[in-house]
Amino acid sequence: MIVLDTDVVSDLMRPRPSAQLVERLAQVDASEQATTAVTIGELAYGAQHADRPELYERAVRLLSGTRVLPFDRDAAELYGTIRSQLERDGRRLPDPDLRIAATALVHRAVLITGNIRHFERVPGLGCENWLRE
Repeated sequence: MIVLDTDVVSDLMRPRPSAQLVERLAQVDASEQATTAVTIGELAYGAQHADRPELYERAVRLLSGTRVLPFDRDAAELYGTIRSQLERDGRRLPDPDLRIAATALVHRAVLITGNIRHFERVPGLGCENWLRE
């Protein structure tokens, strides 16, 4: 399974999304594509912050039928472990990124993101950048 990060969903919302991203997604069965509740929250926040609720409505239409993985107890416990480890190592990440990473790890999914530099700090997380041309 793949999990789409917020920046990937945002790219798909553009008038001309990354051709490489669209092509790669077409090769993955829809049942194997997901995003996270954290990403939904980031999209909702971004639209409200910009005072453009239509952006969130567009995201909801785009993600119609896409599985949304919850930030549940298992993900929350793993988040706590990862956050503690990264902070001890002096390699802190923003909270939303850590929550997305923990969710992807719990579901044994590969995270599709343009933010490889951030996510590669998370031990055991598989991540790929499908936005690069």
